[in-house]
Amino acid sequence: MASERERRRQAYVEKTRSEVASLVECGVRMGGNAFSPVLLAKGELTPEEAAGAKPFSGPDGAALKASLKALGYAPEDWETLVAVDAAGAPLAPDLMRLAVATLDPATLICCDETATQVVRDAYAEELSGLEDLNEALLPAGMVAYVCGMRFLNLGGFAAALGDPRQKQVMWARLKQVPPLAEPY
Repeated sequence: MASERERRRQAYVEKTRSEVASLVECGVRMGGNAFSPVLLAKGELTPEEAAGAKPFSGPDGAALKASLKALGYAPEDWETLVAVDAAGAPLAPDLMRLAVATLDPATLICCDETATQVVRDAYAEELSGLEDLNEALLPAGMVAYVCGMRFLNLGGFAAALGDPRQKQVMWARLKQVPPLAEPY
């Protein structure tokens, strides 16, 4: 017989599974572990991704995963989200908010300007309430704290992979969001 704790855990898993399925029905593309502390969002897709390949399956995904591993994240500690629909249009703000709320990350990393703009639109009210205007604009490289999450705009991660100097810039930006301590 399952314990009460196990029944609650299973109910939570089923609820999340249902919510994720609902998002997929709305055209949201996601991958990875839905219970992850890190959510990687991108809106500038490779031709393969635009044609239906798994998001972050190219060099950018491999580099991000290696970087997160080097920071101390476990391989199952990230989820991916595509910030545009199948036609390449940005996700509606309410759909983006719903996707982020469903996945409930501690850290949201926007890998490019398209994803960052979708996040700006989705969280416009909360961002406008930040005391630091520069932080509210989510500029590349600055961490903003919004709705209990860390937001980081990498500012063109995939494009930076071809330039050793820009790769170092991306690494410096990622080092700002190390794994958070586990709650007791």
